[in-house]
Amino acid sequence: MKILILGAGKMGSFFCDVLSFKHEVAVYDKNLDKLRFTFHALRFSSLEEIGDFKPDLLINAVTVKHTIDAFNEVLPLLPDGCIISDIASVKNGLPDFYRNCGHPFVSTHPMFGPTFASLSNLANENAIIIAESDHLGKVFFKDLYNDLHLNIFEYTFKQHDETIAFSLSVPFASTLVFGSVMKHQEAPGTTFKRHMTIARGLMSEDDYLLQEILFNTYTTGQLQKIQQQLARLQVIIEKRDCVSMKNFLDEVRENLK
Repeated sequence: MKILILGAGKMGSFFCDVLSFKHEVAVYDKNLDKLRFTFHALRFSSLEEIGDFKPDLLINAVTVKHTIDAFNEVLPLLPDGCIISDIASVKNGLPDFYRNCGHPFVSTHPMFGPTFASLSNLANENAIIIAESDHLGKVFFKDLYNDLHLNIFEYTFKQHDETIAFSLSVPFASTLVFGSVMKHQEAPGTTFKRHMTIARGLMSEDDYLLQEILFNTYTTGQLQKIQQQLARLQVIIEKRDCVSMKNFLDEVRENLK
């Protein structure tokens, strides 16, 4: 299969690495410096090269902010029947785009970022495939994700957004609050240092990505739950209520099972 990857960033390079030994892969990026470390694949820096390549599958791996713009730029150059796909963690606007694009599509979300995941061992990581996607596109990504030993889940666009509001927005918001009250520690403990590592990793992500994940329609409801539990915990601490604290800790342990 001829596969075109848009974007030679971390995830674009990852997909190039895992696909290029079984398929004919080309990577397109306007930034020539990013293409310097692309191996075993064609390196494109002009739109004309895309037209000549005639891919069977397009994987859009540019940053979330530019996903739809990148699609629109290359769409006129793609052959009829080319399956277009995204791996975006935020699907805002994509259902409408796919509905009118004139191409079969498959939307997936590898639930592992290069910041924290070990890309050489993904057995404990997950991937979501959007249920509304084209059948052949779903088959391709199911095979790929199975080869990577990922746990695969099929969700609708709506279910995906609900899941992301919980699985990403909650830890992102909690980490941002932790970072917002940060002050220098001369002798930080182990738990503190682990939180700092997570916070620094999060803050290395693209600002627009963080914004779009937190602006998810379903995030507000999750933040309200956090505020309710923080208020509850504050009352318990202020009253030094040992019984209520024991109940609170038991609830947390039950949730973490």
